[in-house]
Amino acid sequence: MSIFSQRLFLLVAALIAMPGMAWAAAMGGGEHIDLTANWVGYASILIFVVAYGFVMAEEFTHLRKSKPVLLAAGLIWGIIAWVYASHGFTHAAEVAVRHNILEYAELFLFLLVAMTYINAMEERQVFEALRVKLVCAGFSFRKLFWITGVLSFFISPIADNLTTALLMCAVVMAIGKDNVKFVGLACINIVVAANAGGAFSPFGDITTLMVWQKGILPFQTFFNLFIPSAVNWLVPAVIMSFAVPNLKPAACEINVHMKRGAVVVMVLFLLTIATAVSFHNFLHLPPMMGMMTGLAYLKLYGFFLKKTHKTAGEAFRRRRGEEDEQLGDIVAFDIFRNIARAEWDTLFFFYGVILCVGGLGFIGYLGMVSELMYTGWGATPANVMVGILSAIVDNIPVMFAVLTMKPDMSTGQWLLATLTAGVGGSMLSIGSAAGVALMGQARGMYTFFGHLKWMPVIALGYVASIYVHFLVNAKFFDGVPL
Repeated sequence: MSIFSQRLFLLVAALIAMPGMAWAAAMGGGEHIDLTANWVGYASILIFVVAYGFVMAEEFTHLRKSKPVLLAAGLIWGIIAWVYASHGFTHAAEVAVRHNILEYAELFLFLLVAMTYINAMEERQVFEALRVKLVCAGFSFRKLFWITGVLSFFISPIADNLTTALLMCAVVMAIGKDNVKFVGLACINIVVAANAGGAFSPFGDITTLMVWQKGILPFQTFFNLFIPSAVNWLVPAVIMSFAVPNLKPAACEINVHMKRGAVVVMVLFLLTIATAVSFHNFLHLPPMMGMMTGLAYLKLYGFFLKKTHKTAGEAFRRRRGEEDEQLGDIVAFDIFRNIARAEWDTLFFFYGVILCVGGLGFIGYLGMVSELMYTGWGATPANVMVGILSAIVDNIPVMFAVLTMKPDMSTGQWLLATLTAGVGGSMLSIGSAAGVALMGQARGMYTFFGHLKWMPVIALGYVASIYVHFLVNAKFFDGVPL
C-alpha cells in the first residue's frame, strides 16, 4: 500500500469507523438533522477524502493544495444547505457556516500580518545576512548540524517552523551540497527542531496559534512545553549526530549587509507580538486585532522608508562601498509588495480545511470521534493518537477537529494535545509543512525514505517528550484521570 493510500485509509477510518450513534448539536437555533448515517454524510466524507488525497499528492501533481479543498468546502456545505433548506430549516446551515468563517477570518488576518513581517524582514535581507554568516564561518559538518538545529529550535517560535526550516536548509545546501549524507541528516534534524520549537510558542505553529486564539490556554502557559519540546528534538539529534561526517568544508568570503531599517522592522515585529498578547490578555480582544494594529506600525515605518529612500539610500551605499551596490537599498520599501508575497495558497488552504472539517462536524462526525476517543479511550491515549494522526494526515485539520469537539480536559491534557499535534508530524517527512518543503528544496538528498530510516529515533523523542511533559507539568493535570 502506498503512503498516500495509507493516509487516506486512516483518514476514512478516523471519520466513519465509529459507533453508530447520533450527535445532536445545538446549532442554528436547535435545528439539527442527523446526517451521519445518510448519503449526505457519506458523500461529504468521500468529497473530503478525495480532496485531501490531491493535497497529499501535491508534490507529484503540482496542483496547489488550496484548489481541491476550496472546491470540497463549497460542495460539502452546498449539500448540507440543500438538505436543510428542503426540510424547511433555511438558516441553520447559514448560521453554522458563518461561525466557521469567523474562526477563519481571525486566523487569516493574524497570519497575514505575521507573513507580511516575515516577508519584510526577508526583503530587508535579514535572513540572507544570517545565511551568509553561517555559510562563510567555516564550521565543520557536525558543528553545523548542531548550529542549524539550535537556530531552528529557537527561531521557529517567532518566525514559524516553515520559514525557519527553509532558511536553515538553504545554509545546509550551500555548505554541504556535495555530501548527500550530511544534507539528509541535517534536514531531518532541522525538521524535527523546527517542529519542536514551534510547539511551545503560540506563534510557532498554526496549531498552537489556533489553541491560543480559541482561548483554551493563556499565552504564557504554552512555554511550559519548552522542556518537553527540547527533549523531543534533542533525543533524536544526539543519536543522529554520531552519523554526521566530521568533515570541515572550506570557508568563503562573501559580505552581505542588511538593508536600511532592517533592525527597526525586527523590533516592530516584536512590538506587534507584544501588542497582540496585550490585547488578548488584558483587553480580552482577539489577538488578531493586536496584530492588525501592529501592521499599522510597519505601514507607517514603510512610509518613512519610502519618503527618505533617495537621500538615505545614497548615503547608505556610500558608507557600504561600491562593491555592495547591487545588494544595497536600491528599490524603495513597498509594504503592499510584502503583503502580496504572503503564502496565499496556504491561507486559502486553511479556509478550505476549516470549512470542510466544520461541515463534517456539523453533520455529526466529530462528535462521534470525540465520543470514541476522549470518552472511550481516555484523554491521554486520544491525545497521543492526535500526534500520530498529525504525521499521517496533517496537524491543521486534526487540531481544528479537536478544537471543534472541545472535549472536557485539564490544562495538562490540552498542553499534551498541543505538544503532540506540533511534534507528531516530525515522524514522517510528509507529516509537516517543513518536511514537505525541504523535500522539494533538497530534492534527491532529503527524501521520504531517508527520513523514514530515522523514524524509530524520532518516535523515541516523541515518547520521551510525552513522558517529560507528565513529569514537569504534573501540576496542570489537577488530579483529572489520565
